Amino acid sequence: MPEITRDVVVVGAGPSGLTAATELTKAGYTVAVLEARDRVGGRTWTDTVDGAMLEIGGQWVSPDQSALYATLETLGLKTFDRYREGDSVYIAPDGERTEYSGDGFPVSEHTRAEMDRLVASLDELAAEIGAEEPWAHPLSRELDSVSFRQWLAARSDDQEARDNISLFVAGGMLTKPAHAFSALQAVLMAASAGSFSNLVNEDFILDRRVIGGLQQVSLGLAESLGDNVFLNSPVRTIEWGTDEVTVLADGDLRVRARRVVLAVPPNLYTRVSFDPPLPRRQHQMHQHQSLGLVIKVHAVYESPFWRADGLSGTGFSASEPVQEVYDNTNYGDERGTLVAFVSDEKADAMFELSAAERKARILGSLAHFLGPRAAEPVVYFESDWGSEEWTRGAYAASFDLGGLHRYGRDQRTPVGPIHFSCSDIAGAGYQHVDGAIRMGLRTAGDIDLALGGATR
Repeated sequence: MPEITRDVVVVGAGPSGLTAATELTKAGYTVAVLEARDRVGGRTWTDTVDGAMLEIGGQWVSPDQSALYATLETLGLKTFDRYREGDSVYIAPDGERTEYSGDGFPVSEHTRAEMDRLVASLDELAAEIGAEEPWAHPLSRELDSVSFRQWLAARSDDQEARDNISLFVAGGMLTKPAHAFSALQAVLMAASAGSFSNLVNEDFILDRRVIGGLQQVSLGLAESLGDNVFLNSPVRTIEWGTDEVTVLADGDLRVRARRVVLAVPPNLYTRVSFDPPLPRRQHQMHQHQSLGLVIKVHAVYESPFWRADGLSGTGFSASEPVQEVYDNTNYGDERGTLVAFVSDEKADAMFELSAAERKARILGSLAHFLGPRAAEPVVYFESDWGSEEWTRGAYAASFDLGGLHRYGRDQRTPVGPIHFSCSDIAGAGYQHVDGAIRMGLRTAGDIDLALGGATR
């Protein structure tokens, strides 16, 4: 393929890269988007498996995600409510199963009081520190030097309360054990969603879904960009100077541009050779960022039988292999679908088993929540992003202990003509498609400012 020339070349055709490319195109710049996969969407992917439509990647939309909602409106995409009628299920550390209604877990008065107190403390910190620059707060070093597990242990003697609070951040969001990330990283996660109270409220954080799947955001944006999106084009080398770049990709694709946007997770930056190399600060920072691990389980049934039993399909447990389960039935579908999550060290344990043993253990856990019929789906599928060549983890990157306050201020800073844009480095909307879109908008604005405007 001959060399092509553009104003900006974007590496990665997920929501962030495609948003940046779309905004730059609107501003009068020429763009090329290079994507390693054979599809657009990044960590959003809606596919059909054994006749069932499954959202293999990200899927939910919460009320605070205004950037995502604006894009959905622009693309003409509609949303629908997650099913939540009926009782939820909680499985205690001793294995006791309880059906309950309302917001709070059915725990002892002491455990509930401890959970409420911890949530209040985290809400206060999230409001004070914020999501945009948590590293700039006077408490940042102190909070970043202690693991979230240690922080909780110093504030509560109730193990069940601590484990339940960890469930929402460690297993539910960062998908790492609570000893593997800092209290500051947990505060950022809370602040990015508006508060820790929002994180522990599944009716807020898992509010709605897009009819037809969230990948349609990327499909719609890519359609407007036409043949400026190049699939099956892994970028191998970026040669850069003060005001120009040459990007080399598989298929002998060579793109010359004035700016390049790396719109991929930070753990993939090292898949690219830079000439000259990136500065030492970047090399060090990227070694302290990594993705977590989660198995997203999809189980499809002839009908949503749990509804007839008076259950919402929602379940939680810090001790089960499955830590969370929800009704994930598609819009207008007569069948019932459950989505369940097995995270961090529990996922490690499941991957030590054979595929058949793992399936049996996971379905057994689902049956503990929702009854024996949950062990007999007509379609069963596991999303394993950790083995996906161009992602290698889920849901998003986070820093190890001490990394956020040390390097956070530099993660969005351009290096010469190289810009960075993904949900992993967002403030508001961190880890979500909303954050990816926010970063795409921000990056496009930065490039327009740096280049002086396409029409000026």
